[in-house]
Amino acid sequence: MAQSTFDDDDLFGEAAEETRAEVEEHLAAARGELPDPDDVWETDADNVLGALNGLKSALDVGDATGSVRSAKKAYVLGERADAFEDADDLKAEIEELESLVGDIESAAEEVASLTGTIPAIRGALQDAAEASEDDEDNE
Repeated sequence: MAQSTFDDDDLFGEAAEETRAEVEEHLAAARGELPDPDDVWETDADNVLGALNGLKSALDVGDATGSVRSAKKAYVLGERADAFEDADDLKAEIEELESLVGDIESAAEEVASLTGTIPAIRGALQDAAEASEDDEDNE
């Protein structure tokens, strides 16, 4: 039977490995929650509003935000404890995913805004066209 070691350095090394693995797991979960590129690019919609609604749904990041946040928390903990020998790759991946998720969320907000605006613009254009037709009929 192997003897357990309770040496501080060994335990710290194990904790550092576990923390790195935790960060990597959260990053993988975040990547798994990102929208499918084809869903964001392709549409079956018959009109602009349908396309916008489809895009708005496709831009849902699910739990990616929470997973990036969890990865960052674990990374910060490990970094402040000086537990990582080389964690530049983790830092870069966190920053990349954080930026990507932010961009997707911003795009989703813009699409949601357009989804509310486009029907109003269409209605106003229809009213203007009807008014123009009425003016021509009255001449």
